[in-house]
Amino acid sequence: MKVSVLGCGRWGGFIAWYLSTVKKFQVTCWGPTGDPIFQKLVATGANDYLTFPKEILITDDLDKALESDLLVISISSQRLREFSTRLNAYDLQEKTFVLAMKGMEESSGKRLTQVVREQINQGINLAVWLGPGHVQSFTKMIPNCMVICSDEKDLTIKLVDILESSLIRFYYGDDLIGNEVGAAAKNVMGLAAGMLDGMKLQAMKGALMTRGAREISRLMEAMGGKAITAYGLCHLGDYEATLFSQNSNNRKFGQMIVEGHKFNKLAEGVATSSAILRIAEKLNVDMPITAVVNKIVNHGADPKQEIKNLFLRPTKHEF
Repeated sequence: MKVSVLGCGRWGGFIAWYLSTVKKFQVTCWGPTGDPIFQKLVATGANDYLTFPKEILITDDLDKALESDLLVISISSQRLREFSTRLNAYDLQEKTFVLAMKGMEESSGKRLTQVVREQINQGINLAVWLGPGHVQSFTKMIPNCMVICSDEKDLTIKLVDILESSLIRFYYGDDLIGNEVGAAAKNVMGLAAGMLDGMKLQAMKGALMTRGAREISRLMEAMGGKAITAYGLCHLGDYEATLFSQNSNNRKFGQMIVEGHKFNKLAEGVATSSAILRIAEKLNVDMPITAVVNKIVNHGADPKQEIKNLFLRPTKHEF
């Protein structure tokens, strides 16, 4: 099978590796000209996390990459609208796009599938690939569970059949809204977890896990999704990889901001916290943890004072 991965960063690189090494597909991995990660891949066949099999075609030729009928997109969520507009200039009829990325558009609060649908006005198939897992574990052949979801049940089933293996057990998602929101929001909780690490308050992570998932479940339901999805693979299921793992960029960002250091890698939760609050305010959903994270990472608020303020909130029923 011929598949293209559009995006050559940490996760895009892993997906290309997975589809070639584990699934034995014919894989093309596209990256933008001039991008340092792409240039390193071309020069060495490797990135900071893995070495590509020689069978993967690495290219900056988008025309070539779009020859595949199955296309996986894995780029920064805030670049998706611009990239989708660029893609719309090509003939994409009947092609299948899978978004293997987690976030929400900061400027609008929209889900990523909404962004793609707005910019690509052709008859494409669209799904998301979400859930827990780190490149560092997968490349050691440590298995995990993930979820595929779309608005079309038949497409979801078809993609699971195509992509599953002994390394990744996929589940059928039946709540596109909830899965997208949950996957994006778990990065916000990752930032909060890192702040707790930076303040030596790791014992509070249990409270963060339960209250964080409850907070996100309210938003999912208000947006038209299912509250229970917050407790699935897209969100709570991804907490181990996001709230505890040393490999989590979002957790590391939160820790370093508390410690007074700068983290130079992409942490999607920063923009996502702003995007989530934008839609939460419209829907009148109370999101105290997300609000605190946003104040700290986007507005320079003091982490210790903001965490203290959470504890000073009026007592309420847990559910």
